Amino acid sequence: MKKILFTMAALFMMSAAESKTVKTTFEVKGNCGMCQKRIEKAAKDIKGVTSARWNKENGKLSLVYDNKQTSVEKVQQALAAVGHDTGKFKADDAVYAKLPACCKYRDNAKKH
Repeated sequence: MKKILFTMAALFMMSAAESKTVKTTFEVKGNCGMCQKRIEKAAKDIKGVTSARWNKENGKLSLVYDNKQTSVEKVQQALAAVGHDTGKFKADDAVYAKLPACCKYRDNAKKH
């Protein structure tokens, strides 16, 4: 019984050691405060994301996440799913079309 518990504890510690908090920044297209709320919410809704802050001045999302629970690609896919292009994923045109007028960053739309 002690051997089993010791083995389980060792496996748990090894798997915990592989988990790493990662900080990264990448571009996310958007224009305004509504975009900021949508982008940050979509990122934070991903399990493993601990912080997401989008800067509308430079269009960059600062992201902190647990690399064992998620990845940058998963976060970028979630952002594209709510209408915001990233470096790796483009939002579906139908989803983009449903964004409010102030959030339309393609075609040099009016910015707030």
